[in-house]
Amino acid sequence: MATSRSFPTPIPADPHRCRARPPGTRRARPRRLLAVLATVLLAAPAGPARATAGEPFPADLTGMSLEALMDLQVTSVSKREERLADAAAAVFVITAEDIRRSGVTTIPDALRMVPGVQVGRIDANKWAITARGFNGRFANKLLVLVDGRSVYTPLFSGVYWDVQDTLLEDIDRIEVIRGPGATLWGANAVNGVVNIITKSSQDTRGRLVTGGVGTEERGFAGVRYGAPAGETGAYRVYAKYFNRDDAVDHDGDDTADGWGAVRAGFRSDWRLETGTEMTVQGDAYTGYAGTTTTVPALAPPYTVTTEDDSKVSGGNLLARWSQAISPSSDIIVQTYYDRTRRDEPGLVEETRDTFDLDFQHAFRPTSRHRLVWGLGFRVTRDDTESGLIGSIDPESRTDRLFSAFIQDDITLAPDVFRLVLGSKFEHNDYTGFEVQPTGRLVWTPHAGHTVWAAASRAVRTPSRGEVDAD
Repeated sequence: MATSRSFPTPIPADPHRCRARPPGTRRARPRRLLAVLATVLLAAPAGPARATAGEPFPADLTGMSLEALMDLQVTSVSKREERLADAAAAVFVITAEDIRRSGVTTIPDALRMVPGVQVGRIDANKWAITARGFNGRFANKLLVLVDGRSVYTPLFSGVYWDVQDTLLEDIDRIEVIRGPGATLWGANAVNGVVNIITKSSQDTRGRLVTGGVGTEERGFAGVRYGAPAGETGAYRVYAKYFNRDDAVDHDGDDTADGWGAVRAGFRSDWRLETGTEMTVQGDAYTGYAGTTTTVPALAPPYTVTTEDDSKVSGGNLLARWSQAISPSSDIIVQTYYDRTRRDEPGLVEETRDTFDLDFQHAFRPTSRHRLVWGLGFRVTRDDTESGLIGSIDPESRTDRLFSAFIQDDITLAPDVFRLVLGSKFEHNDYTGFEVQPTGRLVWTPHAGHTVWAAASRAVRTPSRGEVDAD
């Protein structure tokens, strides 16, 4: 059920990994603390919570009936709004209220609420997250999206969770699909899809300030301001800072994995009377993450362990335009540019630029068919510098991905049987042409019961590390 709640318990750092650090091996960094004593709400967003297109989740779910909860809308399963009870997938939704009540401070910790998703904390700034088992830091079969922007890195076919962040108060919901979702979302959605959806700026007007200090959360603060933009638009800007303490080993010594970052961003939304909706948003960040690296040596104990900071930075800019052609037909065009930079001590230094363009058209050719199709193009280029442990050859590479998909939701018997057929067609520079079909049969014997079965094929694109690393 989308309304289930659980309260995550942090997993301690692995004692076998943690060790006391040798003197003088770690670069010193300043320990900054923010003297913010409490969370202060200066002005709440204007207007009550509402359940309309684009903002399907009310702020408080406790007063809703079971029937109303089943009518909540999700979009990740079929790239259109549909009732949670009608979705032909194992989908779970973390709402903004779930995040607020749980007290989590990171997106990975929020994912602990999802049944069937394994979240393991390796140290203070690294996680192992996957669905359906085979977990590890470099788990490579879970596609993660932020407002439709893929954060799945081609370097190792996984996600750097330490840089996936935003102001948690701005998250509207996190939709998690357990199982293949490649027909709509493309390669790498093998074991599931995580889609992090932020609130429209129409719903975040006013001022918000949050902050605090502690022993583990040594200092954190966030500020947001939202206001109208003309008669039909709105915007918000935000900034966020945190500084988190090192974990400790079994002797009580720090494990050199402290973590801190500064992030800022904006979002603006317009809704026009012509049925046009536009969104422009972007983020930028910079920070560090403590890292321990062990390399071979010629003298006893035949290894050398060093402790240093990984330097991380990046930014992105996304634009989305949608046009309602008729009550049963609409077009969506989305494009984004994403730049990331990461310097892992002893491993690899990477700078990556990604450009993505997607087109989607949904319509009803007849009363029994709901058709959605689309085209996509992505190009990503990286520049790497080798470290002590390994090298990547060639050091720079450009990869292109061409894609198309089509899916038809067929009503066989109104309110009883539905058949969903579709496929994704992709061409990548590693394995060439790939076909990823799906077939889903949905049976609704009663208004309160839905049974579905599916057969799907999903593929994972090889990573740069698998193909070019030595």
